[in-house]
Amino acid sequence: MTSFNLALSHFSNEFLWLALLLANFIAIILSYRFFGKTGLYIWIPISTILANIQVLKMVDLLSVGVTLGNITYASSFLVTDILSENYGKKAAHKAVFIGFFSLAATVLIMTIALNFKPNEFDFIQESLNNIFAILPRIALASLIAYGASQLHDVWAYNFWKNRFPEDKSLWLRNNASTMISQLIDSVIFTFIAFWGLLPQTEFIQILITTYLLKWLVAATDTPFLYLAKFMYQRSMICTDTDDIK
Repeated sequence: MTSFNLALSHFSNEFLWLALLLANFIAIILSYRFFGKTGLYIWIPISTILANIQVLKMVDLLSVGVTLGNITYASSFLVTDILSENYGKKAAHKAVFIGFFSLAATVLIMTIALNFKPNEFDFIQESLNNIFAILPRIALASLIAYGASQLHDVWAYNFWKNRFPEDKSLWLRNNASTMISQLIDSVIFTFIAFWGLLPQTEFIQILITTYLLKWLVAATDTPFLYLAKFMYQRSMICTDTDDIK
């Protein structure tokens, strides 16, 4: 264990949850600042792949059992909202399709990799199996939930933007679209991923807490959407033409 990991191990799960929340949102803003629209597209495969690995880990928050990965996965909704706000529906749809492709490619490649016969010096096969052997079911759940919820989010965001286009209503279109989309995502994902694998009481608890945490993430990301809008309006975002000599 590194000294950094050792230091983090002394903090509570609740503190680490907040730290992870900030780390995700700050990473998105920095990626947008330095890489522009491309930086937002980059975040989509990062969030979808990491979230589907993290979701396999179960932790306690305020004495309630939850799956990890809610923050990282929910951060992709902030990305599509930024794209919808600053670049339009077409750009947001492109991000959704990138997420589909990145997750499907990961499942295919890791499934093939797991079937290589390890030699006598290998020490990682069992750990990889524990993570990626279940990934096809998790990935199927994620792909269906991701597609339904993200496409709804893009549609709903633009629906509310057409009716409340003023900057002062940014919080409304952000939360009105994302919070319903998160409900769609949580119900679809939890049923496909965990139905029959967990006791019923634990399953219901995971379903409820998953949505509540994603709802909290959606509410918390609003200031970062305002920040992204401000940066865009002030031309503080790197563009592709900045690389042309």
